[in-house]
Amino acid sequence: MTQPTTVAGVPLADSPLIITVAPNGAYKRASDHPAVPLTAAALAADAKACLDAGAAMMHMHVRDAEGRHSLDAQTYRDALAAVKQAVGDALLVQVTSEAAGIYKAAEQMAMVRELRPEAVSIGLREVAVPDIPESELAAFFAWIARERIMAQIILYDAADVQRWQSMRERGLVPPGAWSVLYVLGRYSAGQVSSPRDLLPFLQVADGTLPWAICAFGREENACVTAAAAFGGHVRVGFENNLFLRDGSLAAGNAALVAQAAQGGLTLGRPLASAADARRIYGEVR
Repeated sequence: MTQPTTVAGVPLADSPLIITVAPNGAYKRASDHPAVPLTAAALAADAKACLDAGAAMMHMHVRDAEGRHSLDAQTYRDALAAVKQAVGDALLVQVTSEAAGIYKAAEQMAMVRELRPEAVSIGLREVAVPDIPESELAAFFAWIARERIMAQIILYDAADVQRWQSMRERGLVPPGAWSVLYVLGRYSAGQVSSPRDLLPFLQVADGTLPWAICAFGREENACVTAAAAFGGHVRVGFENNLFLRDGSLAAGNAALVAQAAQGGLTLGRPLASAADARRIYGEVR
């Protein structure tokens, strides 16, 4: 009898795949694609479409009145309320703390403290900086852990992975609802990621935390399917990629979610619900 494919001893069929949609990012504009959601109402509509396509989670950026990246807590509250009205608790919404060349680490951390979101993404390179004493960073991480905020740490290469793991080993990061996001490639013009970009991360990761990937360009779908095969979770959407796997322009974020869902199901992984995502990303480790 053929044995089921397993990851870390867990059959893929017992490992729900969390698909996160990143619908807009800090930089995309209507000139890039008319379906980029830039308002609370547009985010809410996209949330419903992506939920129907198989997403369990949304990675949310908000914009100011001029369409620029914003970390304004009230703007986040308005967008979160709109999404909740559209889909209830059926999507886990993760806000970004991204600097985008506008904010400093202290401002990013202050936003997280003021908003107290259910889930947040944090770029390690953006907060673990000389401007922030190590004791202050440790206090921030301790606060996140006490609040049981689901925090996804963004890592760009194997050195980032090793730095994060060292911080945990040294006690700067207490047990909490932590996960990591591996970024395959760089935010640069014409960037196209490859599934091979995942391997250096996996070679140094200690496997103690849930992980997901995001990727750039038309091979986004190949990258996320490869990650799903290795037991990871995935993030897709207009933030990093506008194109379907055949090279055609996607009609909307939901089309990219649907592709990711198809890949996961082909591998035999069930699609996670928001409840699954909260259980997996919310476990204290």
